[in-house]
Amino acid sequence: MTMALRAMARLASWPDLTETPPSCGTGRALRSVQDEIVHFHTDQDVDLHLTARAIKRFEDHLRGATAVRLVPGSRWVTIRLEVETDMDLLLTLVSVALQAHQTWPVSRDTPPAKCNDHQDMALPRGNSSGS
Repeated sequence: MTMALRAMARLASWPDLTETPPSCGTGRALRSVQDEIVHFHTDQDVDLHLTARAIKRFEDHLRGATAVRLVPGSRWVTIRLEVETDMDLLLTLVSVALQAHQTWPVSRDTPPAKCNDHQDMALPRGNSSGS
């Protein structure tokens, strides 16, 4: 069983998450009452929906994690599951995402955030400033 399938199975058992078709049409997704939270696109790539506020709050930590890719202006982060600690990071960040969506819900007037799956701008840490 791949790490993504194991993560999906663990997260699907969380009471605040329900499996749903992903809005991007690729892979599988889990959502909370408020919004889609996680998209499993491949056996290794997972998009996680954080709020803009949560990304800003944890940006230094996210940029410091080798498994995390940020797309400028996106409310989603991409996590590459390669080792066991990447899955631990994903589980922690899903918890952060759930809390962020409950604490700072996105206005219903705000257009839905598109995940990073079809965006090829994902930058490795350290390359986001153009250096």
